[in-house]
Amino acid sequence: MNKYLCSIDQVHKDRVKKVIEKLEDIQSINDMSVLFSTFSDPTRLKILLALEKMELCGCDLCAITNATKSAISHQMRILKMTKLVKSKRQGKQVFYSLADQHVIELLKAALEHVKEEQR
Repeated sequence: MNKYLCSIDQVHKDRVKKVIEKLEDIQSINDMSVLFSTFSDPTRLKILLALEKMELCGCDLCAITNATKSAISHQMRILKMTKLVKSKRQGKQVFYSLADQHVIELLKAALEHVKEEQR
């Protein structure tokens, strides 16, 4: 017997119908899946947490993450594709920041959840 499943086979059709009617469309679900998978890499997460503190250039991010320029470039490409960060060029440097307040809220909620679980 599986402790995570019901011990009887009974579907509550009224509940299922209500949920299906309110469930997000498949494209939104797929986009959310990509977004959450982006957060699953420790280096990308460290970059996002650092950018939550302040705008940083690629070299700063290399120093903070102890990663190569090539590795940071790769991670920034992913973070930009998922619209989590934005960039601006100043001369020969590229500075990064979080794309918007939603990213900050996601990071804070995740950190709060993790810290709560650690207590």
